[in-house]
Amino acid sequence: MTTITLKINERTKKGKAFLEMARAFSEDSKEIEIIKTPNSATLKAMKDAERSKNVIDVKDKAGLYKELRT
Repeated sequence: MTTITLKINERTKKGKAFLEMARAFSEDSKEIEIIKTPNSATLKAMKDAERSKNVIDVKDKAGLYKELRT
């Protein structure tokens, strides 16, 4: 089995076309699998959340907006 990592810009025509083609090939296939992995910023945020680092605790929407403004 070979694993290939690709960076695809989903906002471009070519990127959208490539993703659609890949999805069509992998739809009913056991041989091809698409695995989405988070980018580095998302991974860091997930790790920080797991360690309760840089996490803001709010009780409601108003509290969230208040924290975001500060």
